[in-house]
Amino acid sequence: MFDLLLLASILLFAVTVIASVLYYKQIRGLREKYEEARDVVGDIVVSFNSQLRRYEEKLSAISHKTGVFSTRNERLVSKVKEHDGRLKKIVSKINTLSGIEQKVSAQIQDVNKRIESLVAAQKTITKKIADVEKLGQRISAAPKAEKTKIEAPIPIQREKALAPLTETELRVLKILSDNSPKTAPEIREEIKLTREHTARLMKKLYEEGYLERGVQKIPYTYRIKKEMLKILKKQA
Repeated sequence: MFDLLLLASILLFAVTVIASVLYYKQIRGLREKYEEARDVVGDIVVSFNSQLRRYEEKLSAISHKTGVFSTRNERLVSKVKEHDGRLKKIVSKINTLSGIEQKVSAQIQDVNKRIESLVAAQKTITKKIADVEKLGQRISAAPKAEKTKIEAPIPIQREKALAPLTETELRVLKILSDNSPKTAPEIREEIKLTREHTARLMKKLYEEGYLERGVQKIPYTYRIKKEMLKILKKQA
């Protein structure tokens, strides 16, 4: 009986030892696999961390570049706004100049029309004066009897030449009838008008062909035309 128990105990101990050895081997194998797996996982983690650092560096570089581009973009936007403001001012000035140009063009056309009217009036007056001179020459060359017949129309021609003039303008012509050139201020002292009125009066008489103007020095000098001087003397 005791032998059986001892044999059973020995068998149980042997089974236990064998099981322990087998379990130890399994544990050791698992431990080796765990260490291998840990090494693999460590390599993977190290590689992942390395890649993650590279990505972080790239992201940091991209973030820096983005900041630089953002700053440049803000500067560009500011410059675009500044140029836009300048462009609006230039457009406004161009529109203003366009309006001024239209006004100036209209004024130039008006002045051209006035000049054309004055030129036509001067031509008419010159033609009338020439007709008067021809008539005077015909009267001078005609016999006495014929002079008596055609003397009547002469005052009518003179009146046509002097009819458009006012008393002040006739006075100016009489002042200049001594054939000595005078300036507008000198005329003003005799006719007692304002400086502007006298200047306009002298300009009108010059443009309508009654006077000659010397422009060698300022103020301009005015002299009565020979044709008008003859008419004044004949009328006198």
